[in-house]
Amino acid sequence: MSFIEIFRSPGKSGFGYGSTAEQVTEGLSLKGRNILVTGCNSGLGQETARVLAMRGARILGTARTVEKAAGALAVMGNAHHGFACELSDPTSVKECVKAVQSEGKLDAIICNAGIMALPKLEQAHGYELQFFTNHIGHFLLVTGLLNQIADNGRVVMLSSAAHAGAPSEGIQFNNLSGASGYSAWKAYGQSKFANLLFAKELARRFEGTNKTANAVHPGVIATNLGRHMPSIAQVVFGAVSPLVLKSIPQGAATQCYVAVHPDASAISGKYFADSNITPPRKDAENADLARKLWDVSEEIAAKL
Repeated sequence: MSFIEIFRSPGKSGFGYGSTAEQVTEGLSLKGRNILVTGCNSGLGQETARVLAMRGARILGTARTVEKAAGALAVMGNAHHGFACELSDPTSVKECVKAVQSEGKLDAIICNAGIMALPKLEQAHGYELQFFTNHIGHFLLVTGLLNQIADNGRVVMLSSAAHAGAPSEGIQFNNLSGASGYSAWKAYGQSKFANLLFAKELARRFEGTNKTANAVHPGVIATNLGRHMPSIAQVVFGAVSPLVLKSIPQGAATQCYVAVHPDASAISGKYFADSNITPPRKDAENADLARKLWDVSEEIAAKL
């Protein structure tokens, strides 16, 4: 067996690196389920929405504008509903929460949308934009919908292996603005580590219920998420893509598996890659750090 075959062989779940979203949901009926997917209009979010809709789920999809969300969902049938949710705009997120609250219980929330590796410091409401968009925006959305999550509902946070590149202290609480020093990849890593810590703390708060929260790494995928990378990096990215990058259907597999597969229904507070539980960086298990992030996020939300 070659290195590539070993690398891509299935894990304990029966799925692995090369599995697609259609494969991990094959044979499942999601009829009657409402699933919220952020960033449904492109890339992983669009494929996730498409496959879950194909299995019978009703998709509540968000994009930066309602036109983008509705347009993406229109090709999937008439049952689905698009919403505007600009994650860097608290007013937009709150309006989305209010609109979704009239749609019934949510069987899953898949926090898929995000931005990556902004070449220079940008801010929203005084906070570094990747942290604010990827973490605070989703924090506002999910906490605003907690009472709407079904008794056995699942929250899936799209993290990344890039969380390992977050600062050594995990979250730079004294530099959330980025003004005291900015690195595109460290800031992105911090935002993805925040997604992971949020899932961990939410899982702790779900203890005693049948609700779950987990974080996932989709793999390295050539989507428009990387549009801000320097041109030379994009050239290298494109050159190696046939060898090491996942396709979009493969990249959407893990979040679909964690969101709907029966074998994942009782798993909570974990980090998944290639549709299998995978160890994150060690301080991801620091409950005090996760709790502090939640508390600070609530403080930020209260000021917005």
